[in-house]
Amino acid sequence: MRRRASLVLLAFAVFFAALAPLLRWYAFPRLVKIPPGQYQEMVLEAKPATLLDYGTMQPRQVEKITIVQTLKGNVEESEKIERSAGRDVVVWDSLSYVQGPDGKMVSAIPERYIFDAHSQAPVHATGEMVDGDAVRREGIEFKWPFLTEKRDYEYFDAQARTSAPIHYQGTRTFRGLEVYYFEQTIPWTKVPYPKKMPMPGIDASVLEKQTGTTRWYTTKRMFWVDPVTGGPVNGEEIHREELRGGTLLGGRDKVTAFAGHVKMRPDYVDSTVRLVTSNRRTVLLMTSYLPWGFLVLGGGLLTLALVLEARSRRPRAPAGTRDPEPVPA
Repeated sequence: MRRRASLVLLAFAVFFAALAPLLRWYAFPRLVKIPPGQYQEMVLEAKPATLLDYGTMQPRQVEKITIVQTLKGNVEESEKIERSAGRDVVVWDSLSYVQGPDGKMVSAIPERYIFDAHSQAPVHATGEMVDGDAVRREGIEFKWPFLTEKRDYEYFDAQARTSAPIHYQGTRTFRGLEVYYFEQTIPWTKVPYPKKMPMPGIDASVLEKQTGTTRWYTTKRMFWVDPVTGGPVNGEEIHREELRGGTLLGGRDKVTAFAGHVKMRPDYVDSTVRLVTSNRRTVLLMTSYLPWGFLVLGGGLLTLALVLEARSRRPRAPAGTRDPEPVPA
């Protein structure tokens, strides 16, 4: 009976020991993915900021610039691309809408970002674009991979339409979470005008050709990233734009079009931290809690099986024999 029980326990020990790596290396990459229909909104502010008045072509100090950034999963497009890509794909249609202190539009730049649902690696397909211009992304954008590593990554810059390293700068604590801090600096770079600008009757696509005035941009980009989910819990940019040369400036070499320290609004930081904290549990369940729990359980069952097997092999005294009774003196 003991031998039969030990064999059953041994079978369960082997099962749980084998299940642990299967969960981590097989189930995790197939089950933990970005949902294709996800919708997310983020509000960022620069207070105060410098903004160009396109009526007078003079920069002025304003109380606040607001940037509303939306990410909307395009399920229909992701299903089309999945059929040819042979893997789960997410298509994010995003919009970065910048408005001045009066609520009027400064610029509105749409993007389509196509990426692998688990690894966040870019998937190149028709429709990948920034502001209507076809692009070919390299590296990540908006989100880091699950189980982010302590290393540099290639990060796509939508203004410059190119990728550049974003550097790991160490581990920090943010709102009670242990996060990885990343920085990227884009040096002064000539960039295209946004297609939508607060200049009535002006075609931004030919503005540079008509006036000779070019648009330049630099930024220092900072992210605090949860290493488990790869989700940024906070992001900031020290952002600066200039118009240079040409007839649009009336003989001036350059003017500041925008300058400010852009930060996530506190209420959106709070909601992002709550969302990331909730998603952490799912990822940790698949990568840590269950695999290690099953390994410990398998080890315990193995130990118990060996104990029962050792007891079943002990020699038993023959039936009907007793120890001799002591003889009274």
